[in-house]
Amino acid sequence: MNFGRAPRFAPEGTHALNLSSTLIALSLTAIASAILTIVVRYALPRSAWLSYIFKPLTTCLILAVAVIPTARTGSTYGAAITLGLIFSLAGDIWLILPGDRFVPGLASFFLGLLSYCVAFAAGRRLFGFPWPALPPLAIGAVALWYLWPGLPAKLRLPVGAYVLAMVTMASLAGYRASSNPSAGAVCAAIGAALFLVSDALLAINRFRRTFKWVHVSVLGTYFAGQLLIALSVGLLAASAT
Repeated sequence: MNFGRAPRFAPEGTHALNLSSTLIALSLTAIASAILTIVVRYALPRSAWLSYIFKPLTTCLILAVAVIPTARTGSTYGAAITLGLIFSLAGDIWLILPGDRFVPGLASFFLGLLSYCVAFAAGRRLFGFPWPALPPLAIGAVALWYLWPGLPAKLRLPVGAYVLAMVTMASLAGYRASSNPSAGAVCAAIGAALFLVSDALLAINRFRRTFKWVHVSVLGTYFAGQLLIALSVGLLAASAT
C-alpha cells in the first residue's frame, strides 16, 4: 500500500462537473440577456436600439449551450441542433436589419427548422400511430387558416411551406420524447412546442391583428424554446455516458 500518494479521482467526473457548470452559467446569462431584450422594448423606448444588440447576443449564448457539448461528443444530433441555431441567428439578424427583411429571415428560420428535423429524426424509426403529431398539426392548421386571408399572395407559398416545416419539426420532437422519454428528449419537445407557439403569435401579430405585450409573448416563448432545444444536446450526451 502506498500512503504517500493522494487519491486520484476520475477525470471524467471533473469534466462532467465543469461542463454542467459552464452550461448552467451560459443558460443563466442567456436568460438575463433575453429579459433585457424584452425590457428595453417597453421600459426604455428611447433605447430600443439596445434590443438589436441583446437579441442576437441571446441567440449566440444559446448557440454556445449547444456548441460546447457537441464539440466534446461530436454527435450528429448536436451538430444538427447547432446548425439550426446558426440559421436561427441569421434569421434574427435579418429581422432586425433596417427595411423589410421578412423573406430572408423566413428562409433562414426555415433552414433552421430543417436542421432540427434532421436532429429529431436521427436514429429513430417512425412507427405506430403518430399521436404526438396531432397537437402541432392542429395548431398549424388553425394558424394557417386564420392567417390566410391576411397573407399577401406572394407570401402564401413561403409561409405555407414554413408552417409545414414547423409542424413537422414539433411532431418529430414530440415523437422522439414519447418513444424515449429521457430528460433531453422531453426538453427538446417542450422547446419545439414553445418555438411553434412563438412563430404562430408572431405571424398573427404581423398579418392579422396586433396585440399588446407582443414582444413578451413572442420573444419569451422563442428564447425559452431555443434554450430548451440547445440544453437537450448536453442532457442527451450526459444520458449516453
